[in-house]
Amino acid sequence: MFKGFGSIFYKEVIQISRDPLTLLLMLVVPMIQLMIFGYAINTNVRDVRTAVYNLDPGPLSRELIDAFQNTDYFLVTESVGSDDELNQAIVAGRVKVGIKIPPDYSDRLSMGRQATVLVLIDGSDSNIATQSMTVSNSVGLNKSLERLIQQQGSEPRPLIEIRPKMLFNPDGRSANFMVPGLVAIILQMITTLLTAFAIVRERERGTLEQLLVTPIRPFGLMLGKLVPYGLIGCFEACTVLTVMRVIFDVPINGSVILLLLLSILFLFTALSIGLLISTKAQNQVQAFQLAFLIMLPSVLLSGFMFPQASMPVVLRTIGYVIPATHFIEIIRGIVLRGATLMDLIFEVATLAGMGVLLLALSALRFHKKIA
Repeated sequence: MFKGFGSIFYKEVIQISRDPLTLLLMLVVPMIQLMIFGYAINTNVRDVRTAVYNLDPGPLSRELIDAFQNTDYFLVTESVGSDDELNQAIVAGRVKVGIKIPPDYSDRLSMGRQATVLVLIDGSDSNIATQSMTVSNSVGLNKSLERLIQQQGSEPRPLIEIRPKMLFNPDGRSANFMVPGLVAIILQMITTLLTAFAIVRERERGTLEQLLVTPIRPFGLMLGKLVPYGLIGCFEACTVLTVMRVIFDVPINGSVILLLLLSILFLFTALSIGLLISTKAQNQVQAFQLAFLIMLPSVLLSGFMFPQASMPVVLRTIGYVIPATHFIEIIRGIVLRGATLMDLIFEVATLAGMGVLLLALSALRFHKKIA
């Protein structure tokens, strides 16, 4: 029954040892991923970027701002001078929370009257939005209790009222938050896998040598490989965006044309990743493993499922070099917040730079292979 087992076992061990890249991916990468994602998966949000519009010059307003920051949940990153600037900071995605303190805040508390503080919350991220509402209400309650304790023996003064206002997703629908991010992840997975096999398939079929004797330049070859898959990706993008709007009823508050144009930019970057993988892998199995190595960080470190604000700085930095991170910000900004091109200029420039760099690296790697 077991005749030949030893010989076949020995043969497979020798064959695996001759493929060090596959062996590395099988043994080392899972441990690295476990360590990274063990720290990355954290739903307890910290340091949420916050803008403050303080119209009150009194010390009580500054005490309130300090109370927000002392929670370690809110991180005040900018001060604004008008309602428009406060709204624009949230629409552009620079901050997730905006705090507006009225000009009579200190005076009303001093006179024993109720003081109201407006807290604007970006509802495009449901996890951050829910926690922001809870923590801001807790800050108002704690400050009110402090004032009541200080006024023991006298007439209690009115409580500080925190009025949170949810923007862009007031109903808190999870589909409005999850589906746009899911569109970005699906597009990156599909397009990366499509092109990851491009050069590898030529090598396995023996047609790569035929390309080498032609006068085709490396950059022309890379671009020629990319464009057909890019057309497929454009069709896929239109399909998933239609499903998002029609089936899941996610409203698109911004420009549909802008969304489609920036989707093409993202597809170009994702396709370039696949091409770079195809120049490194020796066979389709390696190509799939390398593509999978990028897929998991794209899901966990891009802000699709877990807020980046809760991640360590190192992992947050890794997340910034993942194209899906920037496209998730783009698609959520256009779909939910109605962001414009200027609001998203940093993400757009980053994606464009990534795409050009990855395509150039792919051409250089292929040129070295044939040199």
